[in-house]
Amino acid sequence: MICSAALVSWSVLLTSLPHAVESGWIDPDTPSNFHSTVAQTKDDAREYALVFSDEFETEGRSFADGQDPRWTAIDKNDYTNNALHYYKHENARTMNGVLNITTEFKDNDYKAFNEKTKKYYTDTKHVQSAMLQGWNKFCITGGIVEFSAKLPGKSNIGGHWPALWMLGNLARATYVGSSDWVWPFSYDKCDQSKTKQQEINACRKISHYGMKPGIGRGAPEIDILEAMGGEAGRLPSTPIQRPYFSSSLQVAPGFSKNRPLIMHQPKAGHWYEGLEYGDKNTTSLNPFFYGVTLVHKPKDYTYQSDAISANTGIDESYFKKENIYRIEWEPSNKDGTGGYVRWYVNRKFLFGIKGDSLNITGASIPREPMYMIMNTAVASSWGFPVPCPEGCNCDCYECGNPDCDCAIPTGYCDNFPAHFEIGYIRIWQAVGDDNQQVGCSTEDRPTDLFIKGHKMRYMDDGEKEPLLAVHYGGAKCESDLDCGGSIHGNCSSSATCVCNEGFAGYNCLAYDGFDDYPFRSFDDSLPVSKPLLPKPLVAISLVLSTAFCASLFVIVLKKRQEKKLIYSIGEGELLNPTYEQAIMFKP
Repeated sequence: MICSAALVSWSVLLTSLPHAVESGWIDPDTPSNFHSTVAQTKDDAREYALVFSDEFETEGRSFADGQDPRWTAIDKNDYTNNALHYYKHENARTMNGVLNITTEFKDNDYKAFNEKTKKYYTDTKHVQSAMLQGWNKFCITGGIVEFSAKLPGKSNIGGHWPALWMLGNLARATYVGSSDWVWPFSYDKCDQSKTKQQEINACRKISHYGMKPGIGRGAPEIDILEAMGGEAGRLPSTPIQRPYFSSSLQVAPGFSKNRPLIMHQPKAGHWYEGLEYGDKNTTSLNPFFYGVTLVHKPKDYTYQSDAISANTGIDESYFKKENIYRIEWEPSNKDGTGGYVRWYVNRKFLFGIKGDSLNITGASIPREPMYMIMNTAVASSWGFPVPCPEGCNCDCYECGNPDCDCAIPTGYCDNFPAHFEIGYIRIWQAVGDDNQQVGCSTEDRPTDLFIKGHKMRYMDDGEKEPLLAVHYGGAKCESDLDCGGSIHGNCSSSATCVCNEGFAGYNCLAYDGFDDYPFRSFDDSLPVSKPLLPKPLVAISLVLSTAFCASLFVIVLKKRQEKKLIYSIGEGELLNPTYEQAIMFKP
C-alpha cells in the first residue's frame, strides 16, 4: 500500500507540472527542421515543438488491429451517412513514401437490419475502402495539426469522399453506439432540460468513471478536409463551385429553432456570427450542411447538432499532387470561454471560429482529447445526384447494373480504383502551456474508465476487446529482411520476427510510440464514487468489522468441531449426536 501510494503521488506530481513536450510519438524519419514551427495565428508568438509525426516512409506497413502503435485500420461495415462502402485494413498500405488509401470495387456481405420487418438480413456492398483512426492510442488537446495529401480520383467526377478529421475520444468513428448522446457535444453548462440529451452533463453531482462532477463531456468533431469532386457549375447560395473541400467544427447543442434552410444563406441572428474568412472569393460559408437532428425516442432524448462550416474552391492540381492542410486549435479555458479553430491550406488562411461566436448556443471550443482519422468514404449523400432524377428510384448504386445508372454521378464507374495519398502528418504544441496536452485520457478530461466501463459500445460483433494489444514481432520469417531488416528486427531461430527496441508490428515495420507522461485514473475498479467518511465513523466501522470477523471465525470453528463430532473418520458413524444431528444423519 505504501509503495502504491508513493507511485500515485509521483503520478499526480508529474501531471501537475507545467506541460512538457512529449517526444514518444515522433517519427525518427521527420527532418529535424520540422521539429518546431511558428503559428500563423496573429499575436501567437509561442514556441511550438513537435509532439507527433508519421512520415509513412517505411514500405509495406500494415495497419490491421494490433499491428501499429499509432493507427488502427478498421475491418467493418460503415452504417453512417448512407455509406456505400465497406472498410478493410488491406486497403491502407505504405508505398513509395506515402500512406495509400485505395478505394476499389470489391463485394462485401454484411448484416443489415430491415426497419419495417424488424429483422436482420444479408446485404452486399460493392465498394471497399479504408479508414485509419488513432482512437484510444494517440490524442491531443489543442495544437497545430498539418497533413500533406493528394486527393483521390479525378477532380471533375463526384462520388469519392476523402477526409482528414478529428473526433473526441469518447466516441469511436463508425461505432454508432459510442456516439449516441455524446457526439458532438462540447457543452459545459448545467441545463436540466438537456440532461437526457447529453449523457455526461454538467448537472451531475457525483464522480463517475473518474470524471469530475459538474463538467459536461462529449465528442466534438473538427473536419480539416472533406473533399468533393464533380463537374464545375454554379451552385445555390455560394460563389464556390466544384471541386471544393469543406472545413468544419461540429458541436452540440445546436440551434433548435429557426434554423437555416439547406442551400440558403442563414438569416441575421439565426446562425453563428463573427466567423472569419480569408479570401471570400475562394472560401465561403457552406450552405449545404448546417448539422443534423439526432432523433431518439422518447422525444426529449432528441437533440440538435450544428456544423459550422466553410467551403474552399480548389482545382485539378489538388488531385495530382500533395497540398498542405493545417489547423491551429486553441482549446477553450476551463470556464468554457475563449479558444479558437483556424484552417489553412498551403499556409494560406481560409476560415476561423472564435469561442465568442459559440455563445449563442452555449457550446465552447473543444477541450476534449481528440484523435486523428484518415479515410475515403463513398456515400449517396456526398457527390451523388441531388435531388434524385425524375423517374429514378435512387435505391441502387451498382456499376454495370443499368437500373442504377440514373442514380450515380457521370463518370463515377470509371473513377476506380482511386488512391488517397498522404505524405505526412505532423503535430506541434505550445511549449510550457498546459492548455495543450498529449493523451487520450487526461487529468482534466479522463476517458479511460468510461471506455472500459462501456467497452461494448466501442466493439463490433464477435470482438472481445475494442483494440488488440500491439504486437512486437511474431510474423513468420526466413531472413531479417522479412522483419524490416537488421535495424528493425531479426528472424529468430524459431523462424519468427523479433523486434529491436523502438519498433513494433508483426514484421517490425512500425516505429514504436507512447505517451511520455501517461495519465491513468486513480481507481481502476470503475467506482461510481468514493464516499468520504468522518474519522470517528471510520474507527467505529473498523471496530464493528473486527468484531464481526471474530464472531464469524468462532462460528466457523464451532461448526468444524461439530462436524468432527458427527462423523468418525472413514466410518461415517454418529458420535454423541444431539437429537437434531441424529435425525439429519444419513449413513
